Amino acid sequence: MHHFFTTPEEIGEEYIRITGPDVNHIRNVLRMKPGETMLISDGKGKDYCCELAELGESEVLAKITDAEYEGTEPVCEFYLFQGLPKSDKMELIVQKAVELGVKEIIPVATKRAVVKLDEKKAQKKQERWQAIAESAAKQSRRGIIPKVSKVMGFKEALAYAESLDKNIIPYENYKDMEETRKVLDEIQENMKVGIFIGPEGGFAPEEIEMVRDEMQLISLGRRILRTETAGIAALAILGYQLESQTDGRDE
Repeated sequence: MHHFFTTPEEIGEEYIRITGPDVNHIRNVLRMKPGETMLISDGKGKDYCCELAELGESEVLAKITDAEYEGTEPVCEFYLFQGLPKSDKMELIVQKAVELGVKEIIPVATKRAVVKLDEKKAQKKQERWQAIAESAAKQSRRGIIPKVSKVMGFKEALAYAESLDKNIIPYENYKDMEETRKVLDEIQENMKVGIFIGPEGGFAPEEIEMVRDEMQLISLGRRILRTETAGIAALAILGYQLESQTDGRDE
């Protein structure tokens, strides 16, 4: 079933209107016909199973057949603070993080980040990453399109994370797996959780010292993971842990 997003303002009691680039995609790329089923999300976490009703030049009309089709959003809000990696690794990180349920991705210019972006380049990168996030959200049937924020400095990112319930830092020099287990067990549904990932070369020692008393260091195992792997691993671990707990409780 093809998946599309629209705004709550376009959702009526019986029909949903789709405008913008998706109209051309539905008409000329997918070549969908009236009567075909489609999944439409309002970007706020609510899903609608629909049938294509009308195909216009500038808009598509879909008839609602079932509201709240099946919730796919995690029970926690995950915020990935990703140290800027080299080349196009950020594109992979954005795609996979969205698939794994991230709420927002915050690119961070840390001390050891090799990539240096001026304001113009940073804006273009952000637009590109946001488009990848939208595509990944459709593919993975997310109820929202996760946001990719502007690039922040390390101190700015720390200030941004202050409002979250818990912030964790997978750190290659931290080896206490028992304490890591305790930290992860403290994460419960409805919490807002920040995950800080360093770039190639990891966080500088002074950056770790800056947050040691405010955030919790964890280990992702005995092996050192690449920057494009660490955040994905952390999200996968947390996602499995939380969803297995809530699914088991509902049975």
